[in-house]
Amino acid sequence: MKYLAKIFSSLFLSLLLIGCSSDENEIVIAPVNYKYLALGDSYTYGQSVCADCRFPEQLKDSLSQYLNTSDTFDIKLIAETGWTTTSLKAVIAGEPITNDYDLVTLLIGVNNQFQGRPFYIYEQEFPELINTAISKAKGDKNKVIVVSIPDYAYTPYGQGSIAISEGVYAYNEFARNYCLANDITFVNITDITRAGLLQPELVASDGLHPSTIAYSKFVERILPEAKIKLGL
Repeated sequence: MKYLAKIFSSLFLSLLLIGCSSDENEIVIAPVNYKYLALGDSYTYGQSVCADCRFPEQLKDSLSQYLNTSDTFDIKLIAETGWTTTSLKAVIAGEPITNDYDLVTLLIGVNNQFQGRPFYIYEQEFPELINTAISKAKGDKNKVIVVSIPDYAYTPYGQGSIAISEGVYAYNEFARNYCLANDITFVNITDITRAGLLQPELVASDGLHPSTIAYSKFVERILPEAKIKLGL
């Protein structure tokens, strides 16, 4: 009996040591707080759709699938309907925005076109906003995504206007070429919105802005780039 007792005692001690060793070697993954800054106008604000329906929120939801359960994801939205590049610059200058964002998106310019602002203003202020976006993204341009301007000619409001479409094209071409020349990620979603007259579900109830469905299609394009920038 004493012999068996010694055997059981040895086994118990071995299992206890194994358990302790396992706990000591266990890898603990620290939670990460991802920070996302969304800069823009009505297309970022999500005019005529719910707060959770705009593309930054849908992007957050899509990215959350790739996070650890202990991770968090915060969005700071600086966007409003009607803002031009000048408006966005002024608001950013007056807000205490930190320079530690893991991801920054920029979608701006449609109101410069809509309000008939001289094109040279965009040529000057778009690069300035890009530089601001980079500074807020820890000074890393690889954390910045520029999103193209939707073509609102293809909405009940735009009625297929060639002039509107050509105007939006000019702004998008400048932004795309600037991003290409400076190695900044540019995601084109404009073609999605050009189906607006044939697919009414892509247009919000106001007959002008993208719908929740359209924004989900934007996110399908943006998500792969965002994952790379966040290392997911």
